[in-house]
Parts: sequence; structure tokens; C-alpha cells
Amino acid sequence: MALKFENITFDSTDPDSLAQWWADAVGGEVHPVAPGEFVILARSDGPGLAFQKVDDPTPGKNKLHIDFTAPDVEVEVKRLTDLGAQETGRHSFGDAFRWVVLADPAGNAFCVAEA
Repeated sequence: MALKFENITFDSTDPDSLAQWWADAVGGEVHPVAPGEFVILARSDGPGLAFQKVDDPTPGKNKLHIDFTAPDVEVEVKRLTDLGAQETGRHSFGDAFRWVVLADPAGNAFCVAEA
């Protein structure tokens, strides 16, 4: 296969600050390819995250989101909300699987589930 998974890209009205928020949340190194227009967050343990400037954010519900796992969901949710994320919901499939839905400062949804 010739395709290589490179980045997950977010539309943003402020790509520099959103890239820095995600760097604080998940680690990695911020690379401003075109400062204020296109910024990449390089990560050694998975795909990069990219942030591109758009004049108007995409309206409505995300059609794509990132799922994370953590050994202690509550500790991680607190850390992320302390950074500025907003908790938007909690869900489960009985006792077998549970996760918390959050939104980054720009409103992009992501989830944290039990590892």
C-alpha cells in the first residue's frame, strides 16, 4: 500500500492556539508550517494533528472525532478540563465499556475511554 497515515486535520479560526492546546493535552511538538494558517502537531506515538485556518467553522456535529484511552479516566478528564476542555457527556455499554465525551476550546469533540 502506498498510503501513509500522516495527520488528522482540524478546521480552526485560530490554528496556532488550538495546536498549542492539543500539544498541552496530548504531547508532541508544534510545527507552524505556515504560522496562522497551517500548523502541525507532530507526535511519535500516532498520527500527527494538523490545524488549518478557515474563515467559518464547520457548523453542526463533528463527523469525525478522536478516541483516547487512559488507565484512569477520571484523572485524565480532570486534567483535560483543567486545560480548558469542556465535558459534554458520559456514556456506557452496561458495565463493559464507558467513555466521556469532551470538547476542545474550539468545540471539537473527542472521547476518553477506559484503557
